[in-house]
Amino acid sequence: MKADTDYLARTLASLKGPLVLVGHSYGGMVITGAAEGNANVKGLVFIAGFAPEAGETAAALSTKFPGSTLTPTLAPPVALSDGTTDLYIQMDKYHAQFCADLPEPVARNMAATQRPATNLAFSETVRSATWRTIPSWFVWGELDKNIPAASHRFMAERAKAREALEVKGASHVVFMSHADTVANLIVRAATKSVEARV
Repeated sequence: MKADTDYLARTLASLKGPLVLVGHSYGGMVITGAAEGNANVKGLVFIAGFAPEAGETAAALSTKFPGSTLTPTLAPPVALSDGTTDLYIQMDKYHAQFCADLPEPVARNMAATQRPATNLAFSETVRSATWRTIPSWFVWGELDKNIPAASHRFMAERAKAREALEVKGASHVVFMSHADTVANLIVRAATKSVEARV
């Protein structure tokens, strides 16, 4: 995660004007870390995403409350040359686990083209909880099987989110199955962030 966070932080530092960062799932860890020390970041939007406290891992947050069924659906890890491993969801379990509210053909394509997550994505931590000082917005699916809805509610309440939206019947890919709802939330977050500067 540190590599992703550092890369995003460098990119953000090259941009001028107010920024609203949007992260899905593990991307929530990345935006939380990348926002540190950047005064241009005015808002954080977590889309079925992790909003960690300093020193907290994605693994700890996803298992803080019952409901995650991700671990049993993972295929055997793929060893990498640097000592880490890549993790995939088994093809035949992908639809039910990751995107149950999408059509089967779409799910099959997603399963076949899924990008792996390294084990570090679940075990690395951030240095500071930037959502404590930067306004945040949250949206997640009621039936998210990767990160339980109870975990999302906990993170949103802890962050004192400006808006926290649980989408009934939605899966971990709420941004696909309810694209308009999620897009509208992002627009509201960006609008509120800009208004706060005026």
